[in-house]
Amino acid sequence: MSRFPVAPRRGGLPARPRVQGTDRDDYRYVEEVVRVGFPVRDARTYLARQMGNRVIYKLVEARRGEPPGHVREAEIHSASGGPTIRVRAVRTLPDGTPASYFAPDDLVQMRTELRVDGGQALPPLQPQDRILLHVPVRSYLRFLPGIYRGGVPTQRRDVVRADERAMRQYGASDRVTTTAVQEQDADQFRRFLFIFQHLMTTVTERIDGIVSLIDPTLADPRFLPWIASWVNFELDEGLPLHQQRELVRRSIRLHRTRGTSAGIEEMIAVLVGTKARVVERNKPQSCVLGAMTLAGGRTPVDRFLGGEPPAHYMVRPDRASTTFFVLMLADRETFGKEFGERASTNLRRISQIVSNEMPGHVTFTIQFDERV
Repeated sequence: MSRFPVAPRRGGLPARPRVQGTDRDDYRYVEEVVRVGFPVRDARTYLARQMGNRVIYKLVEARRGEPPGHVREAEIHSASGGPTIRVRAVRTLPDGTPASYFAPDDLVQMRTELRVDGGQALPPLQPQDRILLHVPVRSYLRFLPGIYRGGVPTQRRDVVRADERAMRQYGASDRVTTTAVQEQDADQFRRFLFIFQHLMTTVTERIDGIVSLIDPTLADPRFLPWIASWVNFELDEGLPLHQQRELVRRSIRLHRTRGTSAGIEEMIAVLVGTKARVVERNKPQSCVLGAMTLAGGRTPVDRFLGGEPPAHYMVRPDRASTTFFVLMLADRETFGKEFGERASTNLRRISQIVSNEMPGHVTFTIQFDERV
């Protein structure tokens, strides 16, 4: 990785280099969270969906003009003991100069800086690395003098001026009082107060997260059958979790359209992940002596594996066309490429889904769209 030379800081210590190049691709989601300033809950949800790393947060005192509850910066702590990577947002004006919080938002441009402690090269992100988000809050520190908040020097010098009359009459002079606080003691006191702040923030998060208990896409998996029972929807808990969530999310529409062509097509799309088309009032091919193809396989799966052409069936002439429909799938080659070894399993599953969802007096056949 190429690095640009940087000027040394005051005191002879080299500045931490800014990371350039494609090495930042592993950290692009963290940079996005910091650049946009996600709320802490949305940031954790977004990172959990995009990355497999553990995401925690740390409360810090909010600065002037800074919105509380939004991510200020992030740290990536290596699980193997490597250097700490810091990601922070930088506010700049169109000319590149730093922008204060008093600058209009329409003139401010946000960009991110990625820095590595010790000036080392940027390591790749590992799944075991931990992401620490800095979240500013209005904590109890705002009720204390600035010396405990860390915003002023740890030593204060107060000068009490004597008036001219006291100086002439009593020989008084200016009185100087110096107050010093050890930085270590102040830091311990700040950490002690943040214990209560963390407890209060956790309680507030739980109260704000009550809405997610009834959201099928966010709720705990144990709550999904309970949510489905609200609309009398019977949920199969043996399905994969993502399919359970999708079924509960669409439960009202699936309940209303059950037994219709739209309901069957949507149920196949959710449970199998393929498109199917219901062709109503379509009888299967009747057996005509001398012009028919007998099916060698007993089931659609056997006929699919054998590559047999569409078969002819014995159809009662007194049955109306309204009692038949055809489930049209993609052509055989496309269907086989889409699912590979799972093609026969999914075809059997499609047959079971349609048998469970269709009306009891209707008969169906499965066909592959052979139009080219």
